[in-house]
Amino acid sequence: MCKTNTTLGQANQDAWWKMAGNGNENADGDFSFSAAAARDALPRITTEKGAKSADVCHDDTAPRVNFQTIDELHSLQKKRSAPTTPLKEGGGVVMGTSGPTTPSSGETMLQSVSASLASLTRETGPKLIRGDPTSAAKVAHVPHTPTSVPAADVSDSGLKFTHILHNLSPAELYEQAIKYEKGSFVTSTGALATLSGAKTGRSPKDKRVVKDETTASELWWGKGSPNIEMDEQTFLVNRERAVDYLNSLDKVFVNDQYLNWDPENRIKVRIVSARAYHSLFMHNMCIRPTPEELENFGTPDFTIYNAGKFPCNRYTHYMTSSTSVDINLGRREMVILGTQYAGEMKKGLFGVMHYLMPKRKILSLHSGCNMGKEGDVALFFGLSGTGKTTLSTDHNRYLIGDDEHCWSDAGVSNIEGGCYAKCIDLSREKEPDIWNAIKFGTVLENVVFDEHTREVDYNDKSVTENTRAAYPIEYIPNSKIPCIGPHPKNVILLACDAFGVLPPISKLDLAQTMYHFISGYTALVAGTEEGVKEPRATFSACFGAAFIMLHPTKYAAMLAEKMQAQGATGWLVNTGWSGGSYGAGSRIKLAYTRKIIDAIHSGSLLNATYHKTEIFGLEIPNEVEGVPSEILEPMNAWEDKEAYKDTLLKLAGLFRNNFETFTSHKIGDDGKLTEEILAAGPNF
Repeated sequence: MCKTNTTLGQANQDAWWKMAGNGNENADGDFSFSAAAARDALPRITTEKGAKSADVCHDDTAPRVNFQTIDELHSLQKKRSAPTTPLKEGGGVVMGTSGPTTPSSGETMLQSVSASLASLTRETGPKLIRGDPTSAAKVAHVPHTPTSVPAADVSDSGLKFTHILHNLSPAELYEQAIKYEKGSFVTSTGALATLSGAKTGRSPKDKRVVKDETTASELWWGKGSPNIEMDEQTFLVNRERAVDYLNSLDKVFVNDQYLNWDPENRIKVRIVSARAYHSLFMHNMCIRPTPEELENFGTPDFTIYNAGKFPCNRYTHYMTSSTSVDINLGRREMVILGTQYAGEMKKGLFGVMHYLMPKRKILSLHSGCNMGKEGDVALFFGLSGTGKTTLSTDHNRYLIGDDEHCWSDAGVSNIEGGCYAKCIDLSREKEPDIWNAIKFGTVLENVVFDEHTREVDYNDKSVTENTRAAYPIEYIPNSKIPCIGPHPKNVILLACDAFGVLPPISKLDLAQTMYHFISGYTALVAGTEEGVKEPRATFSACFGAAFIMLHPTKYAAMLAEKMQAQGATGWLVNTGWSGGSYGAGSRIKLAYTRKIIDAIHSGSLLNATYHKTEIFGLEIPNEVEGVPSEILEPMNAWEDKEAYKDTLLKLAGLFRNNFETFTSHKIGDDGKLTEEILAAGPNF
């Protein structure tokens, strides 16, 4: 894994192109490639002005933070308390050197890491050393033998050292963050509180995917798609800008980790970043290799260059702001510029899995997943506010994962090694597992805390409402390690229907499951966004449209195929309103919803008697133990029956209008399945 006295010259380019999959490896393990081919960019792809970015189906861009300078942002993070935090004379505590020390053998290179940072165009680059910059004096006079005589026009970047902090432990990353990153603090429970800067949420309108000969036909493009195109040349321009920035630093953080707990289908990822916060975040969110696995990690399958502290060039083709998040599936690389929000890395990799896994006949899913003591597995799909996290976290069941999963021929597996939980209004009483998971090793993003006691105020939205905690999944007591399970028995689609016309529980046939899976419905209520005066329907295909790569019907067809093969049952559960719309009716009690979920898990609902509703044609059970029968049929809970019918027709119309985006796409040669899915929608 390590090589000695090697510069970032041709050898690095060889290794770099090996990672990209261009070239041939000979019997001695050497790698050769065509230099001309390496430098030839793909043909430029033209784009109509304004296309794609205005058609993003699910924009969750966070509102602008109320500050003008970095110091103002930092001031929002801490609340003044009495007494004020005492200060030691002379400037406080002196911290020791953090990070691993440089090996005594001298200048030691991580060749594969060096290759990851090598530029496509330069012949030499910075000399990468494993260790902390504070120990640079130990290696300053180590003899260095270049592989070739430097050219007269060699870049200054080839004369400097860049230290690699490779797979540091959480304790080492704490030291790096607190010592070098302003805005990093240890909270009263031991978590690391940090700030993501100006961006406190993802930037979907700034996300780009390279459109080449392969992806042009494979990916979902056009209206409703999250995939906004860019060409290969523009990607390389942004990649060069990111690599140049990372190479200019005294140190960079490198994580080598895995995605997918299924050992037969795991993906090796490398994350190169400038901040300890980002390194700790990915340490928590990805699957952590053992020391033996790390020693033999080899070439990654996908690499992220996170230069988010540095903006993109706004005058570069396809750029619409100083932020750009770019994915090149052909090169298996991702470049981040102009945003330090860590969620871009997590969801970027999820998008990559949405592309790679279906190629292996494995379904990638934006869902929670848990398992009963008898081995019965349930999948939970739902947008924000539907109760997905709450309902999938059950003390009587094992947690396989809270957000991202794969369904293969062997069963289900969690893609991630951690959880990324919302913290706004968090309390010990409502979410005890998440509350207790916020301890040493956990990253707390953009929270506000008391400057003296360091106790976090989870109700404070001064920085953003999108406060988050990232922690290893083993911090949840009933998590199942390894995070794998048998085939699901139940597929539960959650909707918070603020119109109050969907039943609390209904059983779906396969076509209905596909229809509602593609629709991905929930509703926003008045007061959640400025200008929202009444319930507003929102749809996100596959309950995660912002992350899918292929057309939604392809994921739906795979879901139906696996459900049919394994005998799984589909359910639609409304966690929203009953007896009227928001403002008139009341929210369905969580206790009732839990009784419904328990009945699904136990299998008792399979033996219940059902009747069918009008318009949506949903099968409603006549009785569920522990749930009042009068709320099971929505119309019975409404006093004004005419208002109910009008509202039902209104919601049905919104479903139909949303689904028009998908009607032109045929599944299979004859398109018969497409017709069945359309027939499963509202009929009026």
